[in-house]
Amino acid sequence: MKFRLLLPLLLLLTMVANAQDTLDIYRKLAEFAVIDQKVMITMRDGVRLATDIYRPKGGGRHPLILSRTPYNFNSWVDGKMTSRSFQDAYDAVSRGYAYAVQNERGRFFSEGEWDILGTPVTDGDDAFTWFAAQPWSNGKIGLIGCSSTAEWQMAVAARKHPALGAIVAQGFGAGVGKVGRFQEQGNWYRGGAQQMLFTSWLYGTQNDQFRPTLPKDISQKDLIRISRFYDMATEMPRVDWGKAFTHLPVSDIIRNVDGQQGIYENMIARKPNDPQWFSGGLWHDNMPIDVPGYWFVSWFDVSSGPNIELFNHLRNTAKDKKVADNQYLVIAPVLHCSYKRATEDTKVGDLSVGDARLNYDELTWSWFDLHLKGEANDFKQKNPRVRYYTMGSNKWQSADSFPVPGTRTQNMWLSSNGHANTRNGDGALVVSEPKKSPKLETPDTFTYDPMKPVPSVGGNVCCTGNAIQGGSFDQSALELRDDILVYTSEPMTEGVEVTGFIESTLFVSSTGADTDITLKLIDVHPDGKAYNLDETIQRMRYREGYDKEVFMEKGKVYKVNMSPMVTSNYFAAGHRIRIEISSSNFPRFDRNLNTGGANYNESQTVTVQNSIHHSKIYPSVVKIPIAPKR
Repeated sequence: MKFRLLLPLLLLLTMVANAQDTLDIYRKLAEFAVIDQKVMITMRDGVRLATDIYRPKGGGRHPLILSRTPYNFNSWVDGKMTSRSFQDAYDAVSRGYAYAVQNERGRFFSEGEWDILGTPVTDGDDAFTWFAAQPWSNGKIGLIGCSSTAEWQMAVAARKHPALGAIVAQGFGAGVGKVGRFQEQGNWYRGGAQQMLFTSWLYGTQNDQFRPTLPKDISQKDLIRISRFYDMATEMPRVDWGKAFTHLPVSDIIRNVDGQQGIYENMIARKPNDPQWFSGGLWHDNMPIDVPGYWFVSWFDVSSGPNIELFNHLRNTAKDKKVADNQYLVIAPVLHCSYKRATEDTKVGDLSVGDARLNYDELTWSWFDLHLKGEANDFKQKNPRVRYYTMGSNKWQSADSFPVPGTRTQNMWLSSNGHANTRNGDGALVVSEPKKSPKLETPDTFTYDPMKPVPSVGGNVCCTGNAIQGGSFDQSALELRDDILVYTSEPMTEGVEVTGFIESTLFVSSTGADTDITLKLIDVHPDGKAYNLDETIQRMRYREGYDKEVFMEKGKVYKVNMSPMVTSNYFAAGHRIRIEISSSNFPRFDRNLNTGGANYNESQTVTVQNSIHHSKIYPSVVKIPIAPKR
């Protein structure tokens, strides 16, 4: 009873301490900064975007750091001052920068209609032009942000506005449409299957068609006044997403939990090649970028592969060597946008990866000082082109490119006597090519029932509420399911560093017209615990590309190149490499209902038998990138 009474008291004391911290940082900021809130900056179509601007007192011209966001940054919530932007503004202004945070159109106090990555990219141009023309501006602008505050940066950078001097993009995959081997359309898809994170994210973010709005001609003075008691934020009821995701059809999930009615219903119907993906704010690999870019990626984020592919694409296709030389990459062993949460003993899920801390403030400010102030600092001398963290050996490493120069590919073929089901089966990863003919080979077969999907345990994910805890967890209990095929190597006789893209070619047959194939990369420890490193999926109807749907014939064997995985992990002596194959990883990805229909608007399911073949003619193989010893 005493403990129960103590909890509210501790919560109250924490709130009081936080409120005092907020007031303290605001007072310190006000000592040396001009604070100009609810500035309404007009776009070319007359829509005004709400912007808070902080700049050094005393005159002079300063570069600007801009963060544009769909999230609420109002200084007052529930009648209390919050520190949403004050610390960021303090960090920037104390270093001689102006700082601005701006809402996307249609969000909170900004006017217009919001559409995720569908608002005009010209909003970026118009904002840059306005800022650069201010008497306090030196004409240089840098962008910074993670996730939704980063995803808009690439498409705008491709427009080559003269004021844009540098970007720092973190966890930016939701802004990447098609790049190289990946066509995820802003993380909506992986291998043609929907990543369900956007269902839960849009529940709490999208605007309802009947949302309250303010008069178009409202003044800055009135906006500041009413912002103390109206923050324009919706209060969404909590949802048990572990349960809510199971509803069919998928198109009705938000409606089924009485959520806001918005753009989700339109987006869920889009196919991977829908023209709408190419008309909004997504960046695609036919859009050159010549702005210096500092790119931050996480091993346990939802889009590590496309993010790294973008970095490589910019460097490999740049016509100007100076552009290629101004792209830098950091890959950390953390969850989505959790860079600064790394500790002396960093954990991602249940896996400890050691001391993964970096001084991100030092990195980003020295980057901006170089490109926005023109300081001749030692950023390029101190920082490698690629800084990446290798799990297992638990250390930061550096390279001139990614994958690491000198990397070799080790082919590991799937092998069994037809009983790879569960970790107790006979599935193996071997280094010698299969020799059996299809007539002598027994493929591995399992039953996929969409109403009994393989549950997601950890993974490279974000934004799914209570449905999935991201990160690395022991998969060994899950591997006792009969609908999971398990292929495991012999124990490593000596340590091996696997760093790079993991490509897989599988040969698949099914009793259905369409199904999914899922794949996980696992590090099996000597004690038998099996920790997931990355996962992928391929919807079979898109095995020949995302511009067409090609369905299967019953029993016919099809070649499928899986969407690549990527990691850096040291498999120490005694560890084993494992591959899991199934047809579901739910709710990480939506379930293929196996009907051959549209899937998103269906409620009926079909149970199918799926087979993985591994013979001389059907050599299912996983290509493991082995980094050179250093």
